[in-house]
Amino acid sequence: MCGIVGYVGGRSAQDVVIDGLRRLEYRGYDSAGVALVHEGSVEGRKKAGKLANLEKAISEDPLPVSTIGLGHTRWATHGAPNDVNAHPHRGYGGRVAVVHNGIIENFDDLRARLEEEGHQMVSETDTEIVAHLLELQVDSGEDLTTAMQRVCRRLEGAFTLVAIDGQDPDRVVAARRNSPLVVGLGEGENFLGSDVAAFIEFTREALELGQDQVVTITREGVQVSTFDGRPAEGRAYHVDWDLSAAEKDGHDWFMRKEIFEQPRAVADSLLGRRTRSGALQLDEMRLSDQELRDIDKIIIIAAGTSFYAGLVAKYAIEHWCRVPVEVELSSEFRYRDPILDYSTLVVAISQSGETADTLQAIRHARTQRSKVLAICNTNGSTIPRESDAVIYTHAGPEIGVASTKGFLTQLVACYLLALYLAQVKGTRYGDEITQVLGQLEAMPDHISEVLAKADQVYDLAREHVGSRSVLFLGRHAGYPVALEGALKLKELAYLHAEGFAAGELKHGPIALVEQGLPVLCVVPPRGRDQLHDKMISGIQEVRARGARTICLAEEGDTSIEPYADVLLTLPRVPVLLQPLVAVVPLQLFACELATAMGHDVDQPRNLAKSVTVE
Repeated sequence: MCGIVGYVGGRSAQDVVIDGLRRLEYRGYDSAGVALVHEGSVEGRKKAGKLANLEKAISEDPLPVSTIGLGHTRWATHGAPNDVNAHPHRGYGGRVAVVHNGIIENFDDLRARLEEEGHQMVSETDTEIVAHLLELQVDSGEDLTTAMQRVCRRLEGAFTLVAIDGQDPDRVVAARRNSPLVVGLGEGENFLGSDVAAFIEFTREALELGQDQVVTITREGVQVSTFDGRPAEGRAYHVDWDLSAAEKDGHDWFMRKEIFEQPRAVADSLLGRRTRSGALQLDEMRLSDQELRDIDKIIIIAAGTSFYAGLVAKYAIEHWCRVPVEVELSSEFRYRDPILDYSTLVVAISQSGETADTLQAIRHARTQRSKVLAICNTNGSTIPRESDAVIYTHAGPEIGVASTKGFLTQLVACYLLALYLAQVKGTRYGDEITQVLGQLEAMPDHISEVLAKADQVYDLAREHVGSRSVLFLGRHAGYPVALEGALKLKELAYLHAEGFAAGELKHGPIALVEQGLPVLCVVPPRGRDQLHDKMISGIQEVRARGARTICLAEEGDTSIEPYADVLLTLPRVPVLLQPLVAVVPLQLFACELATAMGHDVDQPRNLAKSVTVE
């Protein structure tokens, strides 16, 4: 997600902030900016693109010398990635500057109220309203700390906010709710950052903030309070990582870090999805309800991991909406002369928004008068721009080439699309949709439960360093999970790995089974007894032929125990949502096995993060 740096001390704030932003570049971003306090005012610069663009702008128009300031690298959510939407944002008089990570869910209401009072907004962001609200408070005589406390009590969503006041040269104030922020403790200086990489060059003493807390840093010290203004305390700790490890939160690989970021990524992807009345809403739904009601066929196009997310979407859409769904590889789509018309909705899934095959496929669909909806992680990229509607996944940057949190957030977007179509078409009652949304909102905690058992998966992975082949089996929504698990192992460990629908075993794949072959089996929840029992039959078949069965099954499923050589338990969730938890052990398995084999997990051979040529 976005990179944030704050500083107050005796050094050049510009140098500290820009150096900190440079150390946060690994997080990914599409614009950068800095703001400093100088002689009663705030001076700043911000530019779209890489940090070099910002540095060039400052060299052409230098900032004054200052020892207090803040900076930001933005990953666009609200508003396109351009100079105007880049952070920091200022209040109506330019007295307050704010940077922000996260999403403010009620910003539409707050913005409307401010505009009714005569405030003019210059950006499309949810951040700018915070600058205006803070400035109203400090103009009324409140100090910046009290202003932050009061404003935060009005905000809904997940956010980190850092602010400076041009008329207060002694403090930087920040707040956090469900979004990362850490304090760096120095002597005669203090720091703020999205993570410790922002200030590790200067100090390894840090303070971890709790939920719904405001922190004020000055040259002399640090004060923590709640949003209600009550005194609070953070947790002090020593950072014993080097810079490289700090960028990865102490993990050996970006991919492993991103696996552990998945609870937060899923939570972020669900933020702001309900209206005040409780109805489901999507990001940029530029298709009318009537246009969606007229849809009688859906074609999902995607490539690689995104294709497997599309397979899960087929199960969800057909079950909740009763609309036929086809799932196609983008690279094959337009070469088979697909049947498309105005009543066909083409759903394009692409993390980067620049996947060449998928882009050409949606252009073909548009020539046939079909409507196009994009599921994407990158605001302002080509595929969303050329689509009729967009669901952004809000996963944040993903550095590892093999997608992890990108896949889970695509699944969330697919579920949201299915529920939204059900809402518009009336194929599910409102309380049914609300129930599923509640189940989705519980998924971050369930994913955390799976991650808490990572050591068991790591031990299992290291046992299979000598394996030549691994098979994955699944049924129903577990079948795409099996395909994704096999792909991860191919990408990272360079092993032969195949995913199969368990019912297809006797139609050929069972010939691959030999003594000791690891077979990972995704067992459906017991609520679908027929699926569950047939999966057990498949497990018995491969075990009888010497396979080592590694079974992923829900907690309390004792019926699987006699047939599992290794049992990995999953939280109890509905069958359609099980991919969100079932794929996580498979990610951990592939990551650890590749590590044990000595491979570069973040940059597997022959692979690129985004395929931008056909």
